[in-house]
Amino acid sequence: MVSKAVAKYVHALHLKKYRLRHAAFLVEGGKSVKELLSSGLLTERVIVTSDFAEKIQAQLPPAVPVDIVTEDELTKLGTLANNTTALAIARLPQETPLQPKPGSLLLALDQVRDPGNVGTLIRLADWYGLAGVICSDTCADPWAPKTVAATMGSFTRVPVWQRELPGWLQSLPPELPIYGADLHGENVHRLTLRPTGVLIMGSESHGLTPEVEACLTQRLHIPGRGQAESLNVAVSAAILLDNFYRNE
Repeated sequence: MVSKAVAKYVHALHLKKYRLRHAAFLVEGGKSVKELLSSGLLTERVIVTSDFAEKIQAQLPPAVPVDIVTEDELTKLGTLANNTTALAIARLPQETPLQPKPGSLLLALDQVRDPGNVGTLIRLADWYGLAGVICSDTCADPWAPKTVAATMGSFTRVPVWQRELPGWLQSLPPELPIYGADLHGENVHRLTLRPTGVLIMGSESHGLTPEVEACLTQRLHIPGRGQAESLNVAVSAAILLDNFYRNE
């Protein structure tokens, strides 16, 4: 059983303002906690059930406090509907320099407010080996518990930056391509794209904001053949990214 102080701290990290204040975030679920422990990110504390503690004994850092709790206690501490394994408190990673380079592709998110979508997009960036993900200041928090869970461990490998997106895009070298998903763009299946520059994905319901749209150098369209009104933003990103790498 954890102390009241620890429980209060864990519950505080459900909220962004306290994640920023403490420079820490929650990692929930056995798979994600194992990814954390095998990564270079700093772990403050691990809270586990006794059964799961036996399975990861060799991975537990000797200097990190470990609390053994029941499944019910663990679930009440976190945000998952049911947690039978583990929860950890990790330090927010130090931000690395954000320097786009020719020959590398970055994914930028403009007002993607669903944490599940943001997490899936970070996972996509991991799958395709992208240089990282830039989130606009109006996106869902990349370190929210639901976002971290949706990355399925990719939060340990993908650099993430939060920026005022239009201003950052305007600061990029003019020769760097800036791509955006757009219903009126070019058919992506007829293009030969190189994985360099920035690919921007917007809100599923509203698309790109006008300020971000004005920064595009090329608009990309995924042609549909059925009657669906739109594609989920993560599905769209997967299709577009695959077109960048299909000739690699």
